[in-house]
Amino acid sequence: MPDLLLLGLIGGLTLLLLLTLLAFAGYSGLLTGVTVSAGSPPIHNITVAYKFHVGAYGHIGRLFTESCSISPKLRSIGVYYDNPHTVPHEKCRCAVGSILSEGEESPSPELIHLYQKFGFKIFSFPAPSHVVTATFPYTTPLSIWLAARRVHPALDTYIKERKLCAHPRLEIYQQDQIHFMCPLARQGDFYVPEVKETERKCRGLLEASDTQVDGTGTKGADTSDTSSISLEVRPGSRETSATTLSPGASSRGWDDGDNRSEHSYSESGASGSSFEELDLEGEGPLGEPRLSPEAKLLGPTRELSTPERGEE
Repeated sequence: MPDLLLLGLIGGLTLLLLLTLLAFAGYSGLLTGVTVSAGSPPIHNITVAYKFHVGAYGHIGRLFTESCSISPKLRSIGVYYDNPHTVPHEKCRCAVGSILSEGEESPSPELIHLYQKFGFKIFSFPAPSHVVTATFPYTTPLSIWLAARRVHPALDTYIKERKLCAHPRLEIYQQDQIHFMCPLARQGDFYVPEVKETERKCRGLLEASDTQVDGTGTKGADTSDTSSISLEVRPGSRETSATTLSPGASSRGWDDGDNRSEHSYSESGASGSSFEELDLEGEGPLGEPRLSPEAKLLGPTRELSTPERGEE
């Protein structure tokens, strides 16, 4: 009899534990539907303090932790330039940091100096007229893991089906939500100077390797290392700009089953349609009215071909 009582107690505790885990997963967003839409951006123009990282996206948690520890009340941001399924992990590039100000507000000199003291750089992102966007709950550490494996495949599918040029990929951690954003215009203004510099260097290596031919007219063997990098990005009009829980703590191994474009997010719409054809949805950050399908851009879209795209 005591043995049956003990077995019953163990079974009851096991069931309670399973229910607790299921409730925790549900609270973290396991059952939340992912809705992807095109419309106004969730944020205005922003000034960020960031550190540039080259390497596996699973190793950027320390950068989120570092930026959060400097000013915990600020929103965290990650900008990913390369596709981790087609670009070697050691070559994936991203910028991670905190949002210092938004809109007409300017960051205080003291705040800028504080971040610069710890090795962060300052850069400004514009407010694109239209973006591909999605949101996901940000309630527990598990939310980040779930978002990486559910939202990114949904974004890929949406962009690929509509043949859009939407890049790079931004994650903004705001209160209890993660905002995902892929600009449909002014994409070059979201490339920090380090990305442009790495592309210039790699382009120089390719050009140099093209001049190194042997007696038979074939290229030297050293071209194999650099030829795997796509370097057609011309990121934009600006060369430079004014000089808790860690969101990146979980591994950012996006689902291998998704259908990502080769090399980079920008390539997904390199020969695609204009987003004027989209049924633009959603409201802007200040509650602007929804846009009709006939809504026209104020300026032309910019289509970039085959850069080496950024990280999770």
